[in-house]
This record gives sequence, structure tokens and C-alpha cells, in this order.
Amino acid sequence: MNRPNIVLIMTDQQRAGWTAASGFPLDTMPFLDGLMETGVRFQRAYTTSPLCVPARISLLTGRYPSAHRVRQNSAARHVLRGPDLVDVLRDAGYALHLAGKTHFHREAADFDTFAAPYWHDRGPDGAATPDQERFERWLAGLDHSVAHEPTPFPVESQFPYRIVDGAIGAVDRTPADRPFFTWLSFPEPHNPYQVPEPYFSMFGPEEMPERLAGPEGAARKGGMYSWLRELTEEKRPGYDAEWRRYRANYCGMLRLIDDQLRRFFAHLRATGRDADTLVFFVADHGDYTGDYGLQRKGAGMAECLMRIPFAVTGPGVRAAADAESFVSLADLLPTICDALGAGIPAGVQGRSLWPLLTGEPYPADEFASAYGELGFGGLSYDPGERPPLHFPYQGRTFDELNTVTQSGTTVMLRRGRWKLLLNERGAGELYDLDADPAELDDRYDDPALADVRATLTAELAVWMIRVRDDLPEAAYTLKQAPHNWRSAGSGLDAAP
Repeated sequence: MNRPNIVLIMTDQQRAGWTAASGFPLDTMPFLDGLMETGVRFQRAYTTSPLCVPARISLLTGRYPSAHRVRQNSAARHVLRGPDLVDVLRDAGYALHLAGKTHFHREAADFDTFAAPYWHDRGPDGAATPDQERFERWLAGLDHSVAHEPTPFPVESQFPYRIVDGAIGAVDRTPADRPFFTWLSFPEPHNPYQVPEPYFSMFGPEEMPERLAGPEGAARKGGMYSWLRELTEEKRPGYDAEWRRYRANYCGMLRLIDDQLRRFFAHLRATGRDADTLVFFVADHGDYTGDYGLQRKGAGMAECLMRIPFAVTGPGVRAAADAESFVSLADLLPTICDALGAGIPAGVQGRSLWPLLTGEPYPADEFASAYGELGFGGLSYDPGERPPLHFPYQGRTFDELNTVTQSGTTVMLRRGRWKLLLNERGAGELYDLDADPAELDDRYDDPALADVRATLTAELAVWMIRVRDDLPEAAYTLKQAPHNWRSAGSGLDAAP
């Protein structure tokens, strides 16, 4: 079995398209863009669900939320799974290192080194210096908002710096003859949106690209979008006026992460630990970054929340920008299994991308669409209803992931230029993303698109069958497809 070192870089709440290599007008992550020039960058990569814990458990298990059963951030302990990424790598003899944010079902004892958990306003208990403790108190005082001045603490207090320190120490303690898996799990560019100099001034508010839509977009979309916009305005009156500063801080956070990645990989090269290393870069989900007059995440399955960066480089990986294949966060586990020559565990629903990465033949229709899920179940609440929320929303404090915004169940299909959504009440949405990237013109009931809707609905049904759970295994023998390719499409390449 080939056993390359594996480095997994994961950011939190980083939407796709915000680096120069992906078409963004500002150079936010030059080191990472350069690192991935020798690999494959997927431009149609999607999360399984636009919130942290369901998405991260999908990464680890290769399963969609309806199968692993974790459909809200507070439910990690209820995971239903077979062998996951940690099991596969442990069985393959890897030293397992985690530095950063957790927000999943695994515990410290599951790793050889556990420089964690980092949250969004605090680091691991007992690990901070006095200066870092003061920084964490200051960070908590921001209450997940947007800082309008540079952070009054040095870069060394920031979580990306401390996480890279932890990862470097873990790699240095790994015996030279043992392969390592090092997971750099950054809590940024998540709220609170803050950076010290020089990052605060690196990208000016006046440089920020225009939004797809402002608050009028939320009003037009209605439903959860309007409800969340009203909740945020109630808690932070006039907050949308800061959207350019918010975006500027977001860009500064990306550059801060990038500089720390540069430091990590420079250390690997200096110590000779960079040879034969596969590097994966993903995010768990995206961020509105001001679109629809919203911040963070919460309502709906807009592209700014569902599309994520996904890039791979390392031995055997060709250099390419893949603009056509629809890939998923759930595909990471089976891809690593293929790279190692290990079997894909039963219950995994993701598809191996290894042939795509190495230039081998693959069925294009297997990657002609993507599927996602949102909601913890039951019926979705109607705007105007006031159910109990999961904690008292006092003062300026609120959580965009709550009983209302996460209620019900919505499923998503992306194929070609089209996006189809369907919820538990039978209500649908259909968007032509080429003509309407802001997803404001719902054409679900357009008679001219009746055939498109029918074709996409049929494929969505196939996906919903595909993600029915194969676990638990019992007396029968499961027939698995090579690379977990099941060709979810049914000859639908000619769909308009």
C-alpha cells in the first residue's frame, strides 16, 4: 500500500471564488493558489449541508446528513456511521494529528496529537499564554460581530498562528519512517470578523466587489431570508451598513491564514517532511459576505453557502482546473481510500475523485450533478411564527442557526446551469444560475421550463434513493461499485 503523508487544510465558512486563482479581483491567498497550481482545483465543489457539524461529519464519514443522522450543530453525538476517515488512516498505520477546530464526533483520544479544540472565541483550555488569554477575552467581547479597528493583539495571538504551531510540533514528533495525517482545521474566516495589522489595512472596504444583491434580495426571496434579515436588524440595527468593512476583514482573515500556511509548508520543506505529501484544501460551507443583506449563514441553500473551495495537489495528481465536474465534501474519504489502495467502507456514499485527479478515465455523468441537504426535520416554520429558540436572544446576541432557520427539510440538485430545491411541503424552487446568479428569479412554475423541471426532479429522486443508508450491514452481501461510482444521472446530459 502506498502511504504518502496527507495534509488536510480546512477553513470554516469560506465561500468559493474568493481567491485570485478562482477569479476574485483581490489576491487573498497567493501562497495557497500557488501551491495548488500543480494540482486540481474543482470549481463546482459543494458542501453536503451549509452548516458546520453536519458538513464536517460528512467529510469524516463520506455520508450525507440524512444517513449519518446529524442534521444540526448540536447533534454530533448521535452520528450513525461505519468506519470513517480516522479509522481508515489508523488501520493504514498513520500518525494522526489534529490542530484547530473540531465540531464533529471524534475525541482527543482518537488522535496521536490533539492541539484542539479551537472555537471562534477561545482556544484549548489551559493552552494560552497570558497575552493570548487577553486576546480571547477581547474576541469574546466582539460577540461575533465585525471589528471596525485593527485587532489590538499581535499575529501570534491569532488562532491560525497557534494552530500552525501545534501542527508543526506534531509533525516534528512523528518518526521519520511513519506516514502522518495532519489536519489543519482553521476556525476562520468565520465570525467574529477581525484581524490585526497589516491584514486590517491590506484590503480596503472601497476595494470590495459589489454584492450580488443587498437587503432587497432577502425581501424578494422572502421566507427564511426575510426572517433572518429581520432578526439580525432587531439585534444589530443598521448592521448592513458595515458590509464593505465586513468583506475587507474577511479578506484579511484569508490572507492571515495563507501566511500561516506558508509558514507551515516552509517548515515541512526545511525539515524534509514535504516529500510524498498529498495536500487537500476544503471548507465546510460558505458565507453570505453581505449578499442579501445577510452575514454568516443560516437561511436557504444559496450558492454562496453551498459552493466551497476544493483543491488537491501532491504525488500522482495532475495539474488541471476542473470546471465541469460536480464534486462534494462527502467525496474526500473515498478519494483518500483510493489514493491509499484501501477499500471504501460500507455505508460511504461519496464518490472517489482519484481517477479525476490522476488523469484516468471516468464516467462524466457520475459527476454531472451535485446534491445537498438542509434542515433538522419536522415542518418548516412560517414567517411570523415565534417558536422557542434554543437559548435566550438577549441584547445583541443571536444565532443564525436556530429553530426557525433550520426547520423542515430541503434537498438541492445542481446540474449544468440549473439549481432545483424541494422541501418537505412539496414547494419547489428552480433557478437558471447563468442568467440569475443571485437566485432571485424563481422559475419553478414557468410553463416554458416544465420539461427542465421534470428532468431535474427525476434526477433529484435518483439522488434521494442513492443516499438511502446501506447501514447497518446484516446477512446479505452488499454489491459495491468501483470507486463508489453509481452514475446518479440517467442519460440526462442533454438537459437544457
